[in-house]
Amino acid sequence: MTHAADTRPQGFEEALTELESLVDTLERGELTLEQSLSHFERGIALTRTCRQALDTAEQKVRILTGESPDAPPEPFRSHD
Repeated sequence: MTHAADTRPQGFEEALTELESLVDTLERGELTLEQSLSHFERGIALTRTCRQALDTAEQKVRILTGESPDAPPEPFRSHD
C-alpha cells in the first residue's frame, strides 16, 4: 500500500484501487487514531485525483463530441 506522504501522480484505476483498500482498512476499525488520520488524509488526496481524472475525461468527451449541455443524445455507432 502507498503511504500518506506518497504524492506521486497515478492513474485513475490505480488511485481508485488504493482508495478502496484504504476504505476497507478504515472500516475494519483496527487502526490507531494516528494511522486512521493518515489513511483518511491519503484517501482525500486519492479522491481528488479521481475527481480530476473524471473531470478531465468528461471535458475531453464534450470537446470530442462537440456537445453542448442541451444537445440531444445520439445513438452509439460501432466502428466494426
